[in-house]
Amino acid sequence: MKEETSKRLLIVDDEKDLLVLLRKVFTKKCACDVSFAQSGVEALEKIKTWHPDVIMTDIVMPDMDGLELLAKVSELDRTVSIVIMTGYGTIEMAVTALKNGAYDFLEKPFDNTKICLIIQRAFERTLLLRENLQLHKELQKSDRPTEFIGQSNALRRTINLLTRLGQSDATVLIRGESGTGKEVAARTIHQMSKRRQQKMITINCPALPEQILESELFGYVKGAFTGADRDKDGLFLEASGSTILLDEIADIPVYLQTKLLRVLQEKEIQPLGQTSTVKVDVRVLASTNQDLEAKIAQGEFREDLFYRLNVMTVTMPSLDEMQEDIPLLALHFLHVYMEEYQRKGMEFSPEALQCLERREWKGNVRELQSRINRAVLLTPANIITPDNLLSPEEFAENESTNNAGSVVPICIHRLPYNEAKVEVMKYFTTTYLKKALTGNSGNVSAAARESGLGRQSFQRLMQRFNIQSESFRN
Repeated sequence: MKEETSKRLLIVDDEKDLLVLLRKVFTKKCACDVSFAQSGVEALEKIKTWHPDVIMTDIVMPDMDGLELLAKVSELDRTVSIVIMTGYGTIEMAVTALKNGAYDFLEKPFDNTKICLIIQRAFERTLLLRENLQLHKELQKSDRPTEFIGQSNALRRTINLLTRLGQSDATVLIRGESGTGKEVAARTIHQMSKRRQQKMITINCPALPEQILESELFGYVKGAFTGADRDKDGLFLEASGSTILLDEIADIPVYLQTKLLRVLQEKEIQPLGQTSTVKVDVRVLASTNQDLEAKIAQGEFREDLFYRLNVMTVTMPSLDEMQEDIPLLALHFLHVYMEEYQRKGMEFSPEALQCLERREWKGNVRELQSRINRAVLLTPANIITPDNLLSPEEFAENESTNNAGSVVPICIHRLPYNEAKVEVMKYFTTTYLKKALTGNSGNVSAAARESGLGRQSFQRLMQRFNIQSESFRN
């Protein structure tokens, strides 16, 4: 039996003797499988089932000439290399064939060595075209639209799971702390799904009052309530054929949970004021940062709805679990806001990046983004330091502790004791030196005298911590 990897050559000519001769030549010298057709119509039928790699066709045939066959084959598979042959060749024919996508043009009678070389090169061309096409497919597959930034194992596992879920139509519950990117995860699932051509609909459940949320989700008919002067489609109907994200699903009122359960079970909605139901083709994604099991125990969330939503679960990793991604995320947000605020040339000091890695991020990626947004907008210089990354509350707290004489950097809590001690001493020394220089307008001698240190000792400390007196002069 022939292997699937064998090269396939289809020869199309209405001269049967020539077909037999060429079959012997190419089978022997090109190590390929050869089939033939005696007309263009027969060739097209064979192509659909036999899938040749190279086609060698006569240009003059009764039912369909070679140029017409070339055009039709190109529509079916542009990677097939086509060699045109004729006993009545003209320059015009050759130019037309090559312009229309033919690989080469040969005149009868043939030189066997020459045509075998051309066919071998045609096989190589087809292989290259198909490998290139496959590479593009693989690149598209591995580079799906995603807004996630990072290379940590936790993030990679999450993206792989989102990729697999995107290929199904299952309901997905996305869980995680605030700021971990649950909405980004939902967009990723949608962009990797067959529904990606349609716009995903997102509704922030706690942002709308209960009475408005119901009409927004399910719609209403004219006269359903006071002020309903026309029919209105709900978001479920608007999302038909696409995806709907119910953000913070835990805040949906219990009476609305019953209606939502019907959507998941029966794939239908009932607009307010309408007695009949409407079928909808919607994929439902839901997200929450709350403990749904606890809300079930308290009677605030339906258990049957939970199990309907929890068909597939994604738990988004916290920034603590992706600590190695923090510098990459920070640099990404830095470039985003540099462009937004037109502040070119900004960068983090090494200490700032270390502080970002070491501090606790209760608000996760959203908090990190917010800090860098503020730093880019408000930092007067081009170098972002740890102080520039403090929130207003932390800055005030730091100022008060400085005045009290006890300086403790906010970002040391993750370090071992000895390393933390070194960081505290470094922070204390740099802060002390800078305050001394500020108070003496950059005069090193005066700052040293005030500090009770010799000038040389003061200068050695300045050099050690890369402090320039010129920065403090009026």
